[in-house]
Amino acid sequence: MVQPAQAAYDRAITVFSPDGRLFQVEYAREAVKRGTTALGIKVEEGVVLGVDKRVTSKLIEPESIEKVYRIDDHIGAATAGLVADARVLVERARMEAQSYRYTYGEPIDVYVLVKSICDLKQVYTQHGGVRPFGTALLVAGVDNTGCHLFETDPSGAFTEHKATAIGEGRQEALEVFEEEYDEGMSLEEAIELAIKALYRASREETDVENLEIAVVDSEGFRKLERDVIQEVFERVAAEEETEEEGPEEEGDEGE
Repeated sequence: MVQPAQAAYDRAITVFSPDGRLFQVEYAREAVKRGTTALGIKVEEGVVLGVDKRVTSKLIEPESIEKVYRIDDHIGAATAGLVADARVLVERARMEAQSYRYTYGEPIDVYVLVKSICDLKQVYTQHGGVRPFGTALLVAGVDNTGCHLFETDPSGAFTEHKATAIGEGRQEALEVFEEEYDEGMSLEEAIELAIKALYRASREETDVENLEIAVVDSEGFRKLERDVIQEVFERVAAEEETEEEGPEEEGDEGE
């Protein structure tokens, strides 16, 4: 029995297919697409990171699920995809940041850190006996050159963004950003936009307990307290419900 053409290049090692594809890398990207939604928004004051953790059981402690991480005092990361893979990369990023600070006596630049992590990701697409990391990171930070938001790919590629999203609800979140993102918005407005995008991306099925929001600005990295997220979430949910009910009421008046 002759195997399909893809099967010969669909093994534990990553090799090129005749049409130039790396199936293992594509599978890693699929793992990211199936992960929970993570997003980032960059404004002049700083960068907002947000994640819908999707707590699937009331028996799970929401705080035990971490999808937004502190890398250094001035850098944070949000993840989508395989949690264990993300944890390994986050630990590597922390080590890189501390090694740089010890060696040079100053905080690492965001670009330098992202490039180092993506160099490691690329190595895992090129050697036998290993597989690509099935996770993507959104890395946010503030350094001497300003505020930065990078998206990393399982292939080792990375790009800088003003606003972006990864994971299952990526397209819905990007639609919100295309409509409402403004470079001149305040940090508070960016936080509200992040929660609105997560609300839309979850198709209104998320809960405030599932949300994890962090900010990186001139004061450093910090996660928002639950009561702060609750206040903004309730306001966003109320606005979304009002927008949905609006057209129906106008239709009733017309009749």
